[in-house]
Amino acid sequence: MYSMDNMKKFPKMGKLAPDAMAAFTAFDKAAMADGAIPKKYKELMALAVALTTQCVYCLEIHRKAALRAGATEEELTEVALVAAALRAGAAMTHGTHLISEETVIE
Repeated sequence: MYSMDNMKKFPKMGKLAPDAMAAFTAFDKAAMADGAIPKKYKELMALAVALTTQCVYCLEIHRKAALRAGATEEELTEVALVAAALRAGAAMTHGTHLISEETVIE
């Protein structure tokens, strides 16, 4: 199931779909490059998204990249809490769909 060894299959995927893989690789590289948002913050953002989508591969890849970009364990911890707060907030706001507007609380 989950094994970082699966990442070794990317070159084969590149041979099987070279144009699409090249486009993905170029897009990923451009999106994650230092720019208006520094790389460290992009990696922290990627971790927050990965925590929300629960992609174990992204978590490992972007954790290492965030540390290389200068992120601290305190920042990684706060990222986890931000992701948790947003997931909880989404459950609460979507929960409003369960409540009828006619409900009267007495």
